[in-house]
Amino acid sequence: MRWIFICALLMIGSVGCSMKQRSALLLERFARGPIEDAPAIGKRTDWQLEPATQTSTQKQVEVTVTHASQQYLRTFFGNRKLFGEFAGQNPYFPQHLVFYVKIANRSKERIRISPSDFALVDDHGNQYSPLNVDYVTAYAEYRAPVSTMTRGILEEARPGYFGFSVPVGKILLPSKPKARFALIQQSSLQTGTMHPGVMHDGLVSFWSPDKDVKSLQLLITNIKTDFNAADLPNTTLEFAFTFRTDNP
Repeated sequence: MRWIFICALLMIGSVGCSMKQRSALLLERFARGPIEDAPAIGKRTDWQLEPATQTSTQKQVEVTVTHASQQYLRTFFGNRKLFGEFAGQNPYFPQHLVFYVKIANRSKERIRISPSDFALVDDHGNQYSPLNVDYVTAYAEYRAPVSTMTRGILEEARPGYFGFSVPVGKILLPSKPKARFALIQQSSLQTGTMHPGVMHDGLVSFWSPDKDVKSLQLLITNIKTDFNAADLPNTTLEFAFTFRTDNP
């Protein structure tokens, strides 16, 4: 009898795989731009951007950006000294374009950064907003072999049904993407205030543009500084970095 129940659970899993649907987050258009370009955006692309690393300084605020290739990300996330038990998995997909951003406040004023205001613009007229952890994990769940709903049903299989002393459902299923969530949270560039002398770095990701674009511009925008007594900024900085594409 117990094997009948196991087979039934596996059948539920296979049905869940065929019936699972995209998260509502993945139903949004991946960029602001011509609607005719939409089908080519968010596809697997092996990006080669030049120059790979660029630096710019304004009002003693220094910003360095580096294209984080797939090899870069594998090495970065494989660092056990940085990520401990979660090291080893690149949480991003080839459908994402990722940059490493380092901001150094060498001024005598505090600054405030908001990575959600950054943007990527391609030469086809598309503008991309940064992806937060919800978008990346939603995409990971969609690509997973078992849907979230089916996973929940199977994991709730109790040992008493089978005469086993172990949770059968959890053995049959891969673990939830806790490591992916943790790695993105730990490595992402964070919103907040940076006081004089502070350096902050992290990753910023976007949906992958059409592989046929010839140039991309990364805009590090809305860096606020020179705050008045009411804590309102008198100055807002914007840094623009242009990359040439050399995709295979």
